[in-house]
Amino acid sequence: QVQLVESGGGLVQAGGSLRLSCAASGRTFSKYAMGWFRQAPGKEREFVVAISGSGGSTLYADSVKGRFTISRDNAKNTVYLQMNSLKPGDTAVYYCAAYTRNYYSDPPDYWGQGTQVTVSS
Repeated sequence: QVQLVESGGGLVQAGGSLRLSCAASGRTFSKYAMGWFRQAPGKEREFVVAISGSGGSTLYADSVKGRFTISRDNAKNTVYLQMNSLKPGDTAVYYCAAYTRNYYSDPPDYWGQGTQVTVSS
């Protein structure tokens, strides 16, 4: 069982930056690939980015490539999402997720409670 707690959301102007953090419980954090998803009002939850357990591989949605960067610190059981050049279209609740299987093909198994990101124009 993994518990995930996100932080770092807030209100930012277009073009600004935010860094989200997700702290995970447990002593096997490095065994889990981790990801970020988001859900805007009236829309389905969508994949944003994922990172392998070692941090050596990543997968980004086209909509955030070149603007968002995922990283992890396995010693701190934490995964980060650095978001730059934010757009109003990035406004959503952002969820941290943990995978026990292949993040390329399988859905996550654990979810955080979400953190709100609002980008004003």
